[in-house]
Amino acid sequence: MTQTKQTPQSNPMSQNENISFLSRIALFRDFTKQELELIFPYFETSFRKKSEVVFSPGDSRDRLRILISGQLQLLAQPQGMPADTGKYASEAQKTAVKNKLLNTNHTSFDESSTLYGPMQHLGEGALLQEGHKHVSLAIAQTDCVFLLLRREKFITFVTANPAIGSKLILAIGQYIFQRIQGGTLQNLGINAASYATGQKRLEHDLLGEREVPIEAYFGVQTLRAQENFNITEVTLRHFPLFIRAFAEVKKAAAMANHRVGILDSEKASLIGQACDEIINGHWHDQFVVDMIQGGAGTSTNMNANEVIANRALELSGRMKGDYSFIHPNNHVNLSQSTNDAYPTAARIALLHSVPPLLDAIRELCGRLGERASEFSDIVKMGRTQLQDAVPMTLGQEFEAYRITLEEDISRISESSRLFLETNMGGTAIGTGLNTSRGYTAAVMACLREVTGLPIVPSANFIEATHDTGSFVLFSGILKRLAVKLSKICNDLRLLSSGPRCGFGEINLPAMQPGSSIMPGKVNPVVPEVVNQVAFQVIGNDLTITMAAEAGQLQLNVMEPVIVYNLSQSLNILTKGIRTLARTCVNGITANREVCRRYVENSIGLVTALNPHIGYENSTRIAKEALETGESVFNLVLKHKLMSRDALEEALKPENMIQSHR
Repeated sequence: MTQTKQTPQSNPMSQNENISFLSRIALFRDFTKQELELIFPYFETSFRKKSEVVFSPGDSRDRLRILISGQLQLLAQPQGMPADTGKYASEAQKTAVKNKLLNTNHTSFDESSTLYGPMQHLGEGALLQEGHKHVSLAIAQTDCVFLLLRREKFITFVTANPAIGSKLILAIGQYIFQRIQGGTLQNLGINAASYATGQKRLEHDLLGEREVPIEAYFGVQTLRAQENFNITEVTLRHFPLFIRAFAEVKKAAAMANHRVGILDSEKASLIGQACDEIINGHWHDQFVVDMIQGGAGTSTNMNANEVIANRALELSGRMKGDYSFIHPNNHVNLSQSTNDAYPTAARIALLHSVPPLLDAIRELCGRLGERASEFSDIVKMGRTQLQDAVPMTLGQEFEAYRITLEEDISRISESSRLFLETNMGGTAIGTGLNTSRGYTAAVMACLREVTGLPIVPSANFIEATHDTGSFVLFSGILKRLAVKLSKICNDLRLLSSGPRCGFGEINLPAMQPGSSIMPGKVNPVVPEVVNQVAFQVIGNDLTITMAAEAGQLQLNVMEPVIVYNLSQSLNILTKGIRTLARTCVNGITANREVCRRYVENSIGLVTALNPHIGYENSTRIAKEALETGESVFNLVLKHKLMSRDALEEALKPENMIQSHR
């Protein structure tokens, strides 16, 4: 076997151990020992020290890499790299992005960054297709040992061993297909980074034994929950921040249990590694339980416990389901209950969801502010009760929209701070049963360390275990935002109505044809969809209110529907606001002449001219305009109450919208 970067620490395993290792990799799970013995000599090992670049954008994509040990950080399309992936990045660019990666906590929520651990692999598609370049930057976060299979060696093997080679090609194809399928199907019961073999393993729980797919990282309790709660078909995997928050909670608990001396360092480390992978986006397809479930979230908690336990077992070189070494309940759930782990994870997930929402609001406010400046010199009629009122500028109208939304940035920030208080350590009902001395303080410190959030213990864990008031308050603030958004969208639809037979004061960007039967029709589809987002958020708030009210005694068992609705509200508000900002408000234009014509023809104009021509004359002009249909503008000139120059001066924006006596 060829060795690259030969060193005693490169690959400490024997050939038999290497072959055993390969047999546990999804791509090679169906191969016999004899077949693997034929394949293995075509592999080579590679060692990369911490901070070394493994590959960068523009490098040839020509090999399969299987991580034996260590952690690899991968950043997709890193900022500062050439957009043309056919060009090699400069060393300066590599160094800059490398430093960014190495100085970033890998548990942060950078969607473009992924952490790979032992037994995970990259580049399998390169064995089947040549000529592709890497678009990502990969850096060793720790010392790493890889098994490599280069494309040319793969072709040589397939040529020499056509039967086994065809089997390997099929395995790679199945893997790639399953990965794509895993990203498409919403309730896939196997790992998207694996392929289904039909093999089973036997697991047992309180109710007896059940067969679980051998590829699955979840276990028997998750399987039962999957069968029991086919309610919305919206599973945990739809809410990656919730899954990641659960992994953060479990990692913090393992760290705390180790610090207080009840979990050994090996198990704590393995659990932590498994949690890190989940935090960084792996194994989310294994979170298959419906968001709405009975049991106050127990099924979600066990789904997390089982996935973490089985991945930790795999990292230790053991088979999934070998719970004698690491057990979902005894080790991953040590010192915890669903009743403190679930609400803590929910709060952390919501805290991580708030910054994207605030960024979206700021972006929309910025777009509205741009339109306000652009339209600052356009006089139009203000309206109350859908009737002409007094003149204003179109810029003032848009500035008011900006201000009303900007107010909610501080409201959302303030109300979300309540989620920093958690009952972690309270276990079942808040009494702390089954925790060790010092655990609560330790787990709070570990939560702060893992999440980067200033988490603090609730003042009273028994109260905190059943109280859902923070969820109700936060949902109310989101409802307030939704109501404001809907009002603004109603205005945009009304102001753009027509274009010939409506208000027609503004034009919304044309996004798509508006009718299957009426040629030329274009509808205000973006404000319409944001209206519907608002309606959903308002309805979610009612659900959250009723669920909070339904709690009884020491626990509110309705928390799953609260978490589901709050998470959905945050998600759709964030996406809806971004859509409104980028595809609608950003492209709004004004019809200046239409706005001006409405002002000149409106009876309401006399109110603005009252200081110039007096109340009696204003009343007479208004009456005549109503009777004859003549414009106020023309009647004032006709009766020589003002000269054209004086009238034009009075109608200037700066004189129409403020005191000018």
